Amino acid sequence: MSDSLKALNNIRTLHAQARDLPLAELEEMLEKFSMVVAEREKAEKLAKYRELLLGDGIDPTELLGALQAAAKQRVKRALRPAKYKYADEDGQEKNWTGQGRTPAVIKAAIASSKSLNDFLI
Repeated sequence: MSDSLKALNNIRTLHAQARDLPLAELEEMLEKFSMVVAEREKAEKLAKYRELLLGDGIDPTELLGALQAAAKQRVKRALRPAKYKYADEDGQEKNWTGQGRTPAVIKAAIASSKSLNDFLI
């Protein structure tokens, strides 16, 4: 172990060196140490799980391949055809599938006693 690490492991040396440092700098150091510890713990957990998998006869790359194959099976659904036709505020004709938010023009027309069936294509 190097001298600097020995100093970090000794509480008296830490107190003496930390006495001259502002609290913000000490908190920043603590945050960095916490990150190093978290990374080390994660690496140890990964190694432990890898050993467990290998002990059960499962290759980790095989497991990852199975997970990626399952993710690729996602199928994009087909677009729905437009059900309603309406003219927007600018007079342009637009279509709406009936999914999602109701266009403001159709909402206003329904509020003024029109039916949604009036906009059917």
